[in-house]
Amino acid sequence: MLASKTHKTKALFALGWVSLIWGTTWLASKEGIRNMPALQLAGIRQVIAGVLYIAFFMIKKEAFPKGRQWRAILILAFLNFMLSNALSTWGVKYISSGLGAIMAAIFPLWLAIITMVQGGRIPRQALIGLLLGFGGVCIVFYEHLADFLDPTFRLGILLSLSATISWAFGTLYIKKQAQHFNPYFSLGFQMLISGIVLLTGIHFTGNDISLSSITPFSWWSIAYLIVFGSIFTFVAYIYSLQYLPTALASVYAYINPIVAVLLGALLVGEKLTMFIAIGGATTIVGVYLVNNSLKKQTIPEELVT
Repeated sequence: MLASKTHKTKALFALGWVSLIWGTTWLASKEGIRNMPALQLAGIRQVIAGVLYIAFFMIKKEAFPKGRQWRAILILAFLNFMLSNALSTWGVKYISSGLGAIMAAIFPLWLAIITMVQGGRIPRQALIGLLLGFGGVCIVFYEHLADFLDPTFRLGILLSLSATISWAFGTLYIKKQAQHFNPYFSLGFQMLISGIVLLTGIHFTGNDISLSSITPFSWWSIAYLIVFGSIFTFVAYIYSLQYLPTALASVYAYINPIVAVLLGALLVGEKLTMFIAIGGATTIVGVYLVNNSLKKQTIPEELVT
C-alpha cells in the first residue's frame, strides 16, 4: 500500500512536470529557429534524441525490431516526425508559439473527423466537442483575419494544421501496430530515421547552414528540446501513464497550450488578448469533450491524449 501511494505521488509530480515542460518547448522551438532553418533544428534534435533513446534500450538489452516491424517504424517516422514534428517546428517560424500550441491541441478533433469519414459512429458529446473546438479556433483567429493577407502567416497556419492531421493519422496507426512491437524503443528509431532524412534533404537542397554558423542560443534551444522535450519529459509521461488513470494523465494536453501562451506573452511579448484567451479556452473544452468521448470508443486511451 505504501509503495503504491509512493508511486502515485511520484506520478502526480511527473504529470506536473509534463504539463509544464511540454508547454515550454513551443517557445524553445520558436526561439531556436530565429537564426537557423526550422527543419535543420528538428533534424538535429531528432537524430541526437533518437541515438540516446536507442542507446538506453540497448543497455537494457531490449530486442531489436524485426521483419515487418520495420515497416511500421518507417511509417510512424514519416507521420510523427518527418511530418508532424518537423512541420509544427517549421510552423512556429511564422506564427506565435502560443498559437502553435493551440493548433497542436486540436488533433483529437481530427481523430473524430477521420472516424466519421470512415463510417464510424460519433457520440453526441464528440459532435458538441467538434463544434466547440473549431468554434474556439474561429474566435482565436477573429483578430488574425487581417494577418491572413500575409502569405507567411498563412504558411505557418497551413504547416501547423498539417502537423496535427499527420499526428492524428500516426495515432490511429499506432493503435493498429502497438501490440506488434515496443512503441517506446521504436520511438528512437523513428526519430533517428526521420532526423537523417530531414538533414539529408535540406543539405542537398541547399537549405541548411553550417554547424559552425548555428548560434550558441540555438544550440541551447536544441539541447533543451532534446533533454527536456524528448527525454526526461517523455519518461515522466510514461511513468504517469503507468500509475495514474489515463483520464488524469492526459490533463497535460489541456495545460500545455496555456503554459505556451502565457510564457510567450511574459518572455517574448507575444500577444495575449481576450480573443486568444476565450478562443483558446473554448477550444480546449471542445478537445476535452472529443477526447473523453473517444476514450469510450475503440481507440486505446493511452493514444488519445
